[in-house]
Amino acid sequence: MRGAASQPGEAKQEDKDKICMLVKEKKWEDLQAAPPGTFGRVVPYDPSRDRILAMDLSVSNTQIDSQSLGDTQRLAEYIGSRLASAKAKYAIGGYNEHRTIYARSRHFDLPIGQMAQGPGTQAEPRRLHLGTDIWGPDGTPVMAPTESIVHSFAFNNHNGDYGATIVLTHQVEGISFHTLYGHLSLNSLKNLQEGQRIRRGEVFTEFGMRFENGNWPPHLHFQIVLDMGHWLGDYPGVCTFSSRAAWLANSPDPDLILDLNRYLLPQG
Repeated sequence: MRGAASQPGEAKQEDKDKICMLVKEKKWEDLQAAPPGTFGRVVPYDPSRDRILAMDLSVSNTQIDSQSLGDTQRLAEYIGSRLASAKAKYAIGGYNEHRTIYARSRHFDLPIGQMAQGPGTQAEPRRLHLGTDIWGPDGTPVMAPTESIVHSFAFNNHNGDYGATIVLTHQVEGISFHTLYGHLSLNSLKNLQEGQRIRRGEVFTEFGMRFENGNWPPHLHFQIVLDMGHWLGDYPGVCTFSSRAAWLANSPDPDLILDLNRYLLPQG
């Protein structure tokens, strides 16, 4: 699965090198011109009947107080009431959003890669969100947006972290990239294997409950990662505000795949 034996009549090495150079010249921006239908739905959604609400958890949202941000049950009630009043299936948002909500966990006061139980804090806490959150009921199915291979998975069990997490690898139009799925059910990790193939549209996971998703109201954290580097089963979903340019460059806007922002209910 990870490699194939040489076949008779395959391309010469110099031809392979030319192909590799062409692939390297392809950029993520090239996929922005990809035809409609290149990616499938990540969550079930029918534009003809389902409604989607924009969810703002940034510092500019004055409708939610600091106590609600730090209390999972109160935050869940706030999100649930917004969904109910709008008769919406999902609430989405969060990409490139500066959020005070991460003050609820010491995990986001530590440098990237340091375990939550490690000593010390950093001068600038992490508060800039790098993915899109899709808020909905626990058990909501999640599908692969295109042909995929399981890159890695883990249970990131720190308060405020991803909880159950899966990373997929894709290649579309000659461009390789990854998608990260956080706050999943632990059941999703059973019998999963690195290198396992997942078909486009295949349900491979679901929204987790708070005891397994990092202590959050049920939702999916969806993030594009162009280069995973050394990370396995994890990748930063929140960075410092001062370092946002570099992190956002490696995690571009997820709506290129999700294609949900155009269906957002008008605000006001």
